[in-house]
Amino acid sequence: MNLTDFDYKVPKDLIAQFPLKKREDCRLLVVKREGGKIYHDKFCRILKYLPKNSCLVINDSKVIPARLFGKRENTGGKVEVLLLEKRDNKNTFKALINPLRKLKIDERLIFTPLEKTAKNSLTGFNGRKISCRLVDHKERLVRFNTNILKKLDRIGHIPLPPYIKRGDLPLDKNYYQTVYARNKGSVASPTAGLHFTKDLLKKICATGIKIAPVTLHVNYSTFKPVKEEEITQHKMYSEDYEVPAKTLKTIGDIRKSGGRVIAVGTTSCRVLETVAQNNNLKGATDIFIYPGYRFRLTDCLITNFHFPKTTLFLLVCAFANRSLIMRAYQEAIKRKYRFYSYGDAMLIL
Repeated sequence: MNLTDFDYKVPKDLIAQFPLKKREDCRLLVVKREGGKIYHDKFCRILKYLPKNSCLVINDSKVIPARLFGKRENTGGKVEVLLLEKRDNKNTFKALINPLRKLKIDERLIFTPLEKTAKNSLTGFNGRKISCRLVDHKERLVRFNTNILKKLDRIGHIPLPPYIKRGDLPLDKNYYQTVYARNKGSVASPTAGLHFTKDLLKKICATGIKIAPVTLHVNYSTFKPVKEEEITQHKMYSEDYEVPAKTLKTIGDIRKSGGRVIAVGTTSCRVLETVAQNNNLKGATDIFIYPGYRFRLTDCLITNFHFPKTTLFLLVCAFANRSLIMRAYQEAIKRKYRFYSYGDAMLIL
């Protein structure tokens, strides 16, 4: 399979730049794998499509404000650091850094609080400047002089995707999180869950449909592009996950009774398929799902519209077959659906 087989073109004006005021008001494209039928509706009416005897598996990971803006101590030049994953107990992180090529090893980068007060002045929160140093150019590793994770709420910005061509706004702190986000650790939102409201989840539960959480902390795997033309040569980075024992029991009971397991998002799907392979409820996964993969625990999938030639798009094509997904995407483009993180949703049955 070639990477070019998973390409498509989307008009720039369909790339959503802002969230809707009401999460559940987004549009919903429903795809039935059996027969290949496509329906158009609103997400607030998703309940009428969900199998009665089913379980929604949600990713409760919470996005951390991992985007930092600072300056180079020597030149005063602006710098941006996006934390991706912690590497050790010495406050060392793998990061995306801009501009990376200009930086030198051991160069100091200084960061300031979001709001300057008498206590939170340019010298930081406790009398010393919050800073990091570049310790590995090739691996893009930086080491902070403090426990930066405890400072992110006061110093960090929401890490919006690069295709959102604006700065982060106060509304993003709320809208770029799912309403059930609980466990801090992701640098990108599991966006398929952004459309749910607490009221909608209550309505779903009232019908007897189960809701079971898993956790997968999104890191660089989301950002890493597929560069190999032969897609099977692509290597995934690992991401940490955890599945509560109660969730596994709920899923097992649903499947024993002939019900359906509905993954909310590609992240939940990857957790389910990882557990199906290794039976470990906690660990790291680098599972790469592409066409030809046989799904073991995922029966239905709720997902957003994904960038072409990405691992996320490949997963969706694997779940419903490439030709059907390509047809569904073209239908969405024709009807001017909103694409990507703050865009509309798809339900694959």
